Amino acid sequence: MNVARAPARVPNPRARCPCHANSLSAMPAPQPIDPAQHFTEVTRRHFLSRCTMGLGGIALASMFGRHQLYGADSEPVAAGALPNPMAPRAPMFAPKAKNVIFLFMAGGPSQLELFDYKPRLIELNNQPVPASLIEGKRFAFMDTSHGTKLLGTRREFKQHGKSGAWVSDLFPYTSGIVDDITILKSCAAELFNHAPAKLFMNTGSGQFGRPSMGSWVTYGLGSESQDLPGFVVLQSGPRGPRGGGVNWGSGFLPTTFQGVPLRGSGDPILNLTNPAGITAGRQRQTIDAIRDLNLSRAVETGDPEIATRIASYEMASRMQSSAPELIDLRQESAATLKLYGIEKDTPSFARNCLLARRLVERGSRFVQLYHTNWDSHGGPGENLQSDFEKRCHEVDQGQAALVQDLKQRGLLKDTLVIWGGEFGRTPMGENRDTTGRNHHIDAFTMWFAGGGTKPGITVGETDELGFNSVSDRAHVHDIHATILHLLGMDHTKLTFRFQGRDFRLTDVHGKLLKQLLA
Repeated sequence: MNVARAPARVPNPRARCPCHANSLSAMPAPQPIDPAQHFTEVTRRHFLSRCTMGLGGIALASMFGRHQLYGADSEPVAAGALPNPMAPRAPMFAPKAKNVIFLFMAGGPSQLELFDYKPRLIELNNQPVPASLIEGKRFAFMDTSHGTKLLGTRREFKQHGKSGAWVSDLFPYTSGIVDDITILKSCAAELFNHAPAKLFMNTGSGQFGRPSMGSWVTYGLGSESQDLPGFVVLQSGPRGPRGGGVNWGSGFLPTTFQGVPLRGSGDPILNLTNPAGITAGRQRQTIDAIRDLNLSRAVETGDPEIATRIASYEMASRMQSSAPELIDLRQESAATLKLYGIEKDTPSFARNCLLARRLVERGSRFVQLYHTNWDSHGGPGENLQSDFEKRCHEVDQGQAALVQDLKQRGLLKDTLVIWGGEFGRTPMGENRDTTGRNHHIDAFTMWFAGGGTKPGITVGETDELGFNSVSDRAHVHDIHATILHLLGMDHTKLTFRFQGRDFRLTDVHGKLLKQLLA
């Protein structure tokens, strides 16, 4: 992060240089300044920004004496110091959840191969799609979807647990936690291409520049952790999610609320360690000097981003010890590693699930795991047979272990676990070399655990082919509103004024999904 720049130095008009020596010598001597005339020529903008008691100075002075700088070992500066922008804040009402772990299946997993059992679709396999279903509908790949036929799943489904929830043979571990989760089969989105759809699921909008859900949550509640970021992102799979960092960006919110990607092995953050020859004392001197420059600039401008810069330096300093400790799994028992199916020193989704538990234990507010690639169109690397099976195998044990581990440690009641992707998959196949399904936004499945959700139930139903929701339709805005409610926040009141408008995660939409609540 760049240091706040000091004001540019204005050249002295009377400084001599060879090319202007004669003209300068011919200039008349300066006349005494008339104080009355001088102050009448000072602009309002100059007075408000440059005056010692300008708006920036007044704002900063109001912070002095009430907060300490975001750094435990730092001495107070001047009469006080800048507040910690990530300090914990009280919710609007009593929350059910304190933390969130979002298991994001990037690419759109097929609900019809996992949770939404459709015997009628299996009976009609390879039959023409009823025209009434697809009339007026748009799909991501119209050429490969035109003239396609219904595709019944080849997976074996069984009912599990006391709840009798349907789960396929691809999720043997997840089928063991159905009595601890809430399955929502009637989810609906608006955008059917990956990058905008991921943005929509994460920010409530398909447009760039909007804050992500994790940013909204930390903006509203701050974080309990002083030594680790409040919003952390962990990634696994063959590549990153389409759209990249905008999925966890802070948009127009202060950048302190953006997600911080951590690596699951090696250095958690590149360049976090000191270069050779740089001692802790010398680093402290550097951070203090940069802090003082930034404070000087903050007094002059009142820019809230400067508080973010100061806090980021202090956080990076503390993370030099806290981040390596976080990813050191030698503290975990052999039984815990076996529960998750973690192989020693091997990056994986399961390892990230365990890191997510360790993060919420240490006070991080929002942890998001991305796993790719669930884009099962058919074709090389994307078919519904071997490739889809591999994706399921990569996540099944880890996600089930996370719920079990949180429960046995007493953390599940305060931690909301979310599972799902940006959309689902169509009941029709695609005209590809191997079996696959197209993107589908009208009906897909997510599941939730802990954090005030009602365990052991299935909410929402789809039609006999799995094309449309027929009960308890849950739009993405409704899901966002419900998540914020569980965290003790009213989605209509969590707002940020930008460009003359009060923005919120749910835009002007969203209703509470009361069926999900315990």
